[in-house]
Amino acid sequence: METQIPIYHQLLIAEAKRRLFDESAPRILRCLEELSEAAVWERPNPQSNSAGNLVLHLCGNVRQWIVAALGNQADNRQRQQEFDEQGPIPKAELYRLLAVLEADVNTTLDQLQPGDLLRTYAVQGFSETGLSILIHVIEHFSYHTGQLAYLTKARLGTDLGFYRGHDLEAKND
Repeated sequence: METQIPIYHQLLIAEAKRRLFDESAPRILRCLEELSEAAVWERPNPQSNSAGNLVLHLCGNVRQWIVAALGNQADNRQRQQEFDEQGPIPKAELYRLLAVLEADVNTTLDQLQPGDLLRTYAVQGFSETGLSILIHVIEHFSYHTGQLAYLTKARLGTDLGFYRGHDLEAKND
């Protein structure tokens, strides 16, 4: 007999996917589209990361926290390499990495059971529940998406149009 998945579980998984791949990932892709191949790997200063480093870092973090931890897969992440990379890794490869990540995350999240969100997992030296892993990943992904947007806007002096077509002055009635 198949177990009924509670609506809160379904809604949480759908919202995690929406925030990561319907909201943030398109913004990352927009930034990469606007930047030249060379600009993707330029760092504002030696203490900062390039757009390419941030994409590699997000792919590594999400893969480690969701696919490896929640999905019980091998954790092969080499975190420092995400920041040490100087490029140029072509933008097409960064797009591919994000697409593969989305597919792997969707597969992992689709296989989660409600109890998996309450279990405790060891990830990156921390002890986290499945729920806290999802919250961390969404927050972390959004944070670095904002950094990518800022890098792109500062470099190009252009509006990226993330909210074009939306009335951000609308009030709740």
